[in-house]
Amino acid sequence: MRPDTWADGSCGGCWPRASRSRRWDERRLADLGAAGAATMAGDASDPAFLTRAFRGAHAVHTLLPYDPASPDYHGDQDRLGESIVAAVRAAGVRHVVALSSVGADVPAGTGFLTSLFRQEQRLRALADVHVLALRPGYFFESVAAAADVVREHGVNVDAIAGDVPIPMVATRDVGDAAARALVARDWSGFAVRELLGPRDLTYAEATRILGDALGRPDLGYVQLPGEEMAAILVQAGFAPQVAALHVEFAGALGDGTIRAQERSVAGTRSTTTPTGFEDVVGELMGVAAP
Repeated sequence: MRPDTWADGSCGGCWPRASRSRRWDERRLADLGAAGAATMAGDASDPAFLTRAFRGAHAVHTLLPYDPASPDYHGDQDRLGESIVAAVRAAGVRHVVALSSVGADVPAGTGFLTSLFRQEQRLRALADVHVLALRPGYFFESVAAAADVVREHGVNVDAIAGDVPIPMVATRDVGDAAARALVARDWSGFAVRELLGPRDLTYAEATRILGDALGRPDLGYVQLPGEEMAAILVQAGFAPQVAALHVEFAGALGDGTIRAQERSVAGTRSTTTPTGFEDVVGELMGVAAP
């Protein structure tokens, strides 16, 4: 048995589509049940519920759902993280595959990724539990989430520097890596595995790929000042604290505070995943379309 703490087709994650609710989706739970999975719906911040879900499992896949409307983002993340750790301990789980992020090695100054640093520290402290922290880069889905705005305004905007190469990855590859790890259970102690995509992309390059898929080959990217970007996010429904965390995150990407730890010649690194943005952008446009 290998439970997952989130039944979401995009695999959850650290840099997800912020505009979407991260609540349980009953239809997806039903789909999982039809595929043969045993499903349980409950409050992930309740360690008693998670203990029941985890009991009897050889391994669990855990992650911290992202809620852009949370007025106490780090507090909510801490409560969820503590619940997961308490349940792993109480249920006697021996192997954990935890979804984390590139940048989770940095204790502060990385926006919402700070919560993932804290969670990794909690997981490290578990006795006699083997933990694999998967640290993916920026999700292609996060870039594709701008499609509706691009269609309306003809430009892609964010606070992220447009000329800084960023490791980007498809969530399908992250899910595949997690599934393989849950089956193999071939690590001991606390281990880290980065998932960096086939090549790094700047936000300007990713925007051009997005534009080609939308039939707008001249689509441009504009980096906005932090205050302006935060105001746009609040207008879109973000809590002010989360909007500020996004701006901090963008700055940490731009100045190199958030960076991959494993580097080698492009295409040969062990952290390379196969799917490029060009491979999935058309499919993601179907997800992002009204």
